Amino acid sequence: MRPDTPAENVDHTAEAARLERTAGLYPEDAEHLLLQAAAHLELAGDRPGATTLYDRLLASDTPLEGPYLVRALKASNLWEYDHEAEARAIIDGVRAAAPRDPAPWVIVAEALESHDELEAAQDTFTEGAVLLLTDVPEPPYSTLPLLFGRHRVRRMLGAAHDEWDALADTLHSSPISLDELHDPKRVWSLGSDNPAELQAEITRLQAELGAYREALSRPFPVAVLHWSAPELAELVAAYPALTAEYPSHEEHLATIEASLRELAASGTPNLGIVTATVPSYEAFAASEASSPSDTTLLPQYATTLAARGLAVAWPPQRTSECWCGSGQAYESCHGTGA
Repeated sequence: MRPDTPAENVDHTAEAARLERTAGLYPEDAEHLLLQAAAHLELAGDRPGATTLYDRLLASDTPLEGPYLVRALKASNLWEYDHEAEARAIIDGVRAAAPRDPAPWVIVAEALESHDELEAAQDTFTEGAVLLLTDVPEPPYSTLPLLFGRHRVRRMLGAAHDEWDALADTLHSSPISLDELHDPKRVWSLGSDNPAELQAEITRLQAELGAYREALSRPFPVAVLHWSAPELAELVAAYPALTAEYPSHEEHLATIEASLRELAASGTPNLGIVTATVPSYEAFAASEASSPSDTTLLPQYATTLAARGLAVAWPPQRTSECWCGSGQAYESCHGTGA
C-alpha cells in the first residue's frame, strides 16, 4: 500500500508495523521498506517514531543506497515537531555533500520553503539544478521537481525569469502555465465572490491534480537485470545452464548498455536497471515453483525488483558514477559514445 493512500482508507500505524516486519524478512529491501514505514508513521502523526526509523537506517552497518535521501527526510520530519536546529544542521550537511540524486535537494528545499525560508529554498533548488543539469541536453524526469520547485519559489519572491525558469516553462506539460499555477495571488481568489475567478481557480487546481496523478501513476521502469561480478560468478557456478545467457561478466555489462540504448532509440520511456543477488533470485524462483536455471524467470525477476522500487534510472548523468559499479564516471565508462 502506498503512503499517499488517504488516511480514511488505511491504518497508517498498522501499515508501518507490517512494513517493519517485512523489512526483517527481506533485509536486502530494508531501506526501501523502512522508508515507506517512516512515511506511514509521519502520516499517522507519529513523527518521533518516523525519526527512530530514519536513525535506524543511518546507524545500519549495511551501506545505504540513498543516505542523503534518508538524511533529508529526517530533517524535514524533525522540523515538523519543533526540532528546528537539528533539522537545519542536517539540511546544511546535505547541501554541503552535494548529492547527485535530485530527491534530497527537493526535500530539503521544500522543507525550507514550507517554513517560509524562501531565499534559502531558492538557493537550494538552484544549487541542485546547477549541479545536476549543467550541460545536460535533456533533463531526466526525476529532476523536474527541482526546476518546478525553483520556479515556484522564485515566483513567490517576485524574481524575474532566468534561463532555468524558462527551461521549467518549456518542460511543463499542463495546459495551465507555471506562472499561473505559481502565482502568489492565487490564494486571494479563493475568497472572491466573482464566479469567473473561482472557476479559473478550480481549473488551475484540476490541472495541478492531473499533474500530481500523472506523477504517481508513472509505470514501473522498463528494467534490465544487472549482476555484479561476484554474484554472476556464484550464479553460473550454481546453475551452469545459465552460462549460455551470461558467457562473461564483461559481455553481460555490454549487453545491458546496448539493450537500454536500443530501447531508448525506439522511444521506450522510463528505463532502469535493477541489481540482482543470488539469494533473492533463488527465493523468487522458489515462489514461482520453478528452477533458477529457467531463463524465462530472469525478466520476471527484473520486473518484480522494479515493482518493489529498486530500479535505478538509466541513463545516469554523464559525470555520475556508472551504473556498473566500476566507480568511474558514466561518460568515461559505459557512457562512452552515448
